[in-house]
Order: sequence, then structure tokens, then C-alpha cells
Amino acid sequence: MSASSSSDAPLRFGAPSDQPIIRIGTRGSKLAVAQTSIVAEDLARLTGRQFEIVKVTTHGDVNRASLSTIGGQGVFATELRAALQQGEVDIAVHSLKDLPTAPAPGLQLTAHPAREDARDAVVARNGLDFAQLPEGAKVGTGSPRRRAQIRKVRPDIELHDIRGNVDTRIAFVTDGELDAVLLATAGLNRVGRTEVITGFLELEDFPTAPGQGALAIETREGWTLEGLRELDDAATRAATDAERAILNGLDAGCQAPVGIYAQVDGDRLSVLARVYGKDAVAEARGEITVDLDTVYDRSLGRARGEVEAAQYEPSKLAAELVESLFAQGAADFIGE
Repeated sequence: MSASSSSDAPLRFGAPSDQPIIRIGTRGSKLAVAQTSIVAEDLARLTGRQFEIVKVTTHGDVNRASLSTIGGQGVFATELRAALQQGEVDIAVHSLKDLPTAPAPGLQLTAHPAREDARDAVVARNGLDFAQLPEGAKVGTGSPRRRAQIRKVRPDIELHDIRGNVDTRIAFVTDGELDAVLLATAGLNRVGRTEVITGFLELEDFPTAPGQGALAIETREGWTLEGLRELDDAATRAATDAERAILNGLDAGCQAPVGIYAQVDGDRLSVLARVYGKDAVAEARGEITVDLDTVYDRSLGRARGEVEAAQYEPSKLAAELVESLFAQGAADFIGE
């Protein structure tokens, strides 16, 4: 890797070559730049090309109101996608959980690198894990899904709506304002702050946001680059395709009280989905065989007809689980 040392100079990866520099768009947060740098470094290694990171300011970065009030769907992606559509960048790197499930015109999700730890992490004072938090503990999170899950198991906890980057959220605990905050483990790993983690919320009890821990590399349709397909992890793509298909089928945004986690073990894809209401929870589980050798092409929709698309294993399973969730009143829960 070769990167500029000045904070004002472009952040570049790879050795200069006769070919044009490839521009990778990202949000400007510490976490977004860190995860985009990982992608840029991998692509530089695979292609021998030089890459430059371009920071794009999104609506979610400017508006500091609660995500539940400004609408989570697309607030961290719209401007980044526009820069890609207009040719201001060649590639965009997103946190998949922040990306709307609806495809953007003229764009495609070209690669999903191997997923990081999808669990939520607890960052608490005095090294406490979640079960050890005292009665009435003050816990911070900006996620309606996390809030709904905590209310189900610990109604005594006093929940606080927080925003800010990773360091800002950690400071709520270190400065003594809150007893704990809940953060994505993947983000803490990527910015090198794992030392603050005092516990984890396990996925069986606390399924996370669809796509949490995964990245999405988006390009314009028809734009190709050697190395992108090599970065795509079939198991990650199959699992997150299922998660996002359920979210889309529920017609719910990324700020809805929905927890979904899918994983691939061998050739078996298993999915757990929960929709949280005020007084009840809708739950659906399923398992299906997937052909990982065909996931990439079928997910991108290449050379497949409508019949084949309907039989794409993760989407087929997702449709079955959505039907089950609706039968249990999930639509009403989302409306609440």
C-alpha cells in the first residue's frame, strides 16, 4: 500500500501506473474511510492499479437529528449513489445495512467482501456485559430495532437516543453520561477499538440489522474492473441477499424494528427473522440448500429469465419467511 501522508492530500493506494487513477467514493466518517481503505488496498493488490478515495457528504452526515425522525432509508447513501451515477466516482463503498433494498437506476452491487462479525457489542462502564447492567441502567442507541429488543428483555433499562461517530458514542460511557452504549462489532473491529467491548449480544437472541457487518461495493452497470469479482464472497452475498429480500418484502426501511440474520454452513443457508411490536414478536425461521457456485451471476441477474429469478434460493426462502411474518401481524408491528 502507498498512501499520502498529509491529511489534506488525496488518500491513494497502489503504485502509480500509466492507467487512470480509479476513484472510490465513501462517506467521510472515520469508520467509512477505514472500511473503504480496506477495499482500496485489496483492489490495488489484485489489479496493480492506483486508487484514490473521494469523500462524499451525505444527508445523514449533515442532519444530526434522530435517524427515526429523518428516515434511515438512504440517508447515508443517496448522495454517494448520485456521485457514482454522474461519474464523479467509479466505485462506491457502503455499509450494506445503510443501503436501501431498492436498486438505484443504472447501478449494481458488484461485490460483497467477506462479512465481519455481525453481532452488536456492548460498551459499558466497569467492564460489565449486558446481563450485568444494573437495574435502571442508562443505555444509548440510535437504532429502533435495538431499542425494541432491549425493551423485550430488560424493560427496566432507560434508553437514550444517540447519534455520532464511533468515538463520540464511546465517549458517552467514558465521560459517565451513560452506563453503556450498543454498537456494531464490525465497526469497532474496523476502526481498531475492540478494547472497549465488554460484551456481545448473541445473534440467536438479538438478530441484527439486515446486512450488518457486510460491505457493498457498487458500480455503474456495464462498468467492469478486474479484481472486483475476486472480492465477492459467495456465502456473504447469499446470506445478505436473503436478509435484504426479507426487509424489502416487508416493505420496511433500515430503521424498522426488524432483526434478521442469515448464515451459510456448507451449502445450507439458514435464516432467522423477527419483527418487534409493542406487545408481541413475529418470528420466522427457514433453511434451504444454496448453490454457491452460481450465487454471483444469479444475484446480479446475469443471463437469467423470470423463472430462474423466482427460483434463486435466497430470494425464494425470503418470500416464504415474509409470508409467515405477515401471517403473524408483522405489518401492524412495523406500523406501530
